Amino acid sequence: MPRPRRTQISLEDTPYYHCCSRVVRRAFLCGDDAYSGKNYDHRRSWIESLLFELAAAFAIDVAAFAVMSNHLHVVLRIDIETANRWTDREVLEQWHKLFNGDDLTRKFIKGELVEPHEVVKLKHAIAIYRSRLCDISWFMRCLNEPIARQANQEDGCSGRFWEGRFKSQALLDEGAVLACMAYVDLNPIRAKMAATPEGSDHTSVQLRIKAALKGEQPKKLLPFIGNERDNQPNGIAFSLTDYLELVDDTGRIIRDDKRGAISENSANVLTRLNIPHENWVKLISKFGQLFHGPVGTLQAVTHYCEHLEKRRRHFAASCQHFKID
Repeated sequence: MPRPRRTQISLEDTPYYHCCSRVVRRAFLCGDDAYSGKNYDHRRSWIESLLFELAAAFAIDVAAFAVMSNHLHVVLRIDIETANRWTDREVLEQWHKLFNGDDLTRKFIKGELVEPHEVVKLKHAIAIYRSRLCDISWFMRCLNEPIARQANQEDGCSGRFWEGRFKSQALLDEGAVLACMAYVDLNPIRAKMAATPEGSDHTSVQLRIKAALKGEQPKKLLPFIGNERDNQPNGIAFSLTDYLELVDDTGRIIRDDKRGAISENSANVLTRLNIPHENWVKLISKFGQLFHGPVGTLQAVTHYCEHLEKRRRHFAASCQHFKID
């Protein structure tokens, strides 16, 4: 039986989560519909545009994403520290980027006098909005609902567009985060929608490669910061160059029509992550089949399950495929 989303989030263990949403009807989210002859590729830009609009409002960063023909993947990082640092005014300003609020919140934003008897109500609203702005369920709701309405309007129909619940997985350590990001970034390669990562439209890896060619990083994505944790605490503590090389090597291996092998540098990266080469290839090829819950070492999964009072045995078996303790 599905459990409430709040019982699957443990910020004590990790701020990183992999979310996936699938369409429920026959018609494709994007791409060519062989039955009707219509092409829905334009919907990809809807999703990518809205995704970044939400990231600018929420205290949630986008680490990776891929918009496929009938589903989408996102790897998100909850930035609870930023949410807690926001002043009351900043919370309302962020919320009003997406919603109109009410007369009281608009009055406060304009700098108008708030009556003493309204203060308690205002504080309560701010507390609720602060919580929602770092809530993955609210983020995915704000992503999926507008897309569903827009697609239904375009198709001239009504009813459910997405499956009832999006799938979410806790990514409990560095290896889990990088493996899931690579899995997401290489989705179009496995599906033969693209021949190369740089040719994978509407994916995070394409944005990272384009920016890297200019010596930059995409401003809309969570950056790779290498070892610069003190100077830039909010980022992926890994080298962008190493990640892109590892993704390229892996993409060549999983494509039947390309020759590829793990380079010496990528092999060193996997050694650092304590992931055997053969395990890595299996991870990226079958991540969705191997993991139906939290991802990480046995120790990390055990702690996660203890904090959320879950039964570890439901998830422990998959740890052996991921990482050697």
